[in-house]
Amino acid sequence: MKTLTMIEMAGCPYCANAHRAMDALRAEGGYEGVTVDFIDENREPEKTQPFAGQYYYVPSIFMDGEKLYEAQPGQSYDKIYAEVKHAFDAACEKTHNS
Repeated sequence: MKTLTMIEMAGCPYCANAHRAMDALRAEGGYEGVTVDFIDENREPEKTQPFAGQYYYVPSIFMDGEKLYEAQPGQSYDKIYAEVKHAFDAACEKTHNS
């Protein structure tokens, strides 16, 4: 299974919803093995350098350097959930096709 990277910021409501969606997906089953490396943009700015210029909003989710999702202002939990699910599916698919 591929590892996802999520760039986030403390206090970000969209990031909180992404975490909530991840917890919900894992609870539903089938995604327990998906690994996510979290990078706090404010506390670990050096770790965001490989993604410089590829995102503006957080959360942003990447796999193998490719952006899978970038939140947009005003997105609902349902939209964020769908995008996180898409990223989780991509992480699982890469494993099955590798």
